[in-house]
Amino acid sequence: MYANERVGVVVPAYNEEQFIGDVIRGIPGYVDRIYVVDDASTDDTWTEILAARSDDADRQRRRTDGGTDRRPATNGQNPADATEILDRHLPEEQPGLQRAWSVDSLAASEDSVRTALADRASEIRRRGRIVPIQHRSNQGAGGAIKTGYLAALVDGVDAVATIDGDGQMDPEVLSDLIDPIVEGEAGYTKGNRLLRREYRSEMPTLRLVGNFILTFLTKIASGYWRVMDPQNGYTVISRESLQAVGVTTLYEDYGYCNELLIRLNVADAHIADVPTDVEYADEESHIRYSSYVPRVSTLLLRGFLWRLKTKYLILDFHPLVFFYLFGAGVTGLGVLGSVYALGRRLATGSGLGFDGMLSPLLVVVGVAFLLFAMVLDRQENESLVRPQQLGTNSARMES
Repeated sequence: MYANERVGVVVPAYNEEQFIGDVIRGIPGYVDRIYVVDDASTDDTWTEILAARSDDADRQRRRTDGGTDRRPATNGQNPADATEILDRHLPEEQPGLQRAWSVDSLAASEDSVRTALADRASEIRRRGRIVPIQHRSNQGAGGAIKTGYLAALVDGVDAVATIDGDGQMDPEVLSDLIDPIVEGEAGYTKGNRLLRREYRSEMPTLRLVGNFILTFLTKIASGYWRVMDPQNGYTVISRESLQAVGVTTLYEDYGYCNELLIRLNVADAHIADVPTDVEYADEESHIRYSSYVPRVSTLLLRGFLWRLKTKYLILDFHPLVFFYLFGAGVTGLGVLGSVYALGRRLATGSGLGFDGMLSPLLVVVGVAFLLFAMVLDRQENESLVRPQQLGTNSARMES
């Protein structure tokens, strides 16, 4: 436990046989559950997950019984199924956590979260605090996170972190992300690699430029105007916030973290940025930017319109919606008028005329309304973001 709160960690993995074992072994001991989701990898990721699961259980047992091995023997590469393990020889689990995990039992439940998890998983093998989950088919980066979130809801843990399976995230700073959650300051925390110059210098230039662009677009779409580095996958979310965003319908591809911020804003969830470092080794990125940028841009536009409708028209009312709509309409009309006037001048050689002078004015007026709407939006959501703070790397861990 951590400050009397049960903590889970979701580790998504796709073709990460080189890194996944070390990532699992490096997760701090105060974490009560580790949901490692193999997204239908084509390499030996699943084998490495099971081997790390066995190693972790061995370490826990040695802490409690002085090293005496009272467990059925396994060969490490093919650890025994959870049903073959005498869990009573492992450290006692926190009350309320799910002990028996099987796809069949989850599928037989009438609970929508359990059945959704069963539909996605071909195999679940819990031993000790680690719950390896293998997908039936590749679900994408967001899909693996979603599966882990569903498992965390089944367990009822109080806070759920996400740590990528590629070894880029430092588990030692996990406590900095958990602190605002357990102290009640935030319902969602995320890493920020852009706060310190030394962190930014470690990020490849292309990623840095793309991150700044997506940061600006996500500020507009989500309403969290003081949030940076929205692509950072190092996060912690409280159980209450997780229940509020509707996990079963979360977006499942790259861009899931941006959409999650939009949903959190509609739920009025408080969030916090925490400085985190990143290590770029020789791992292979699975992002294809030619399709990633248009897809995420469309996702943000759709999410932005949904947020305006839901938060400012359905759940409550705020006139900033009309400032946004009027500003966008007038700006679009002005741009179209300017293009038409310029095209006519090039075709006929005539002057711009009245419409040619009016169109730029419409653009100016439209942009002014858009900026005013953004100012109102920022003021409305100012209190939902904790001011930037340096991490303390606290140590409020309990064995």
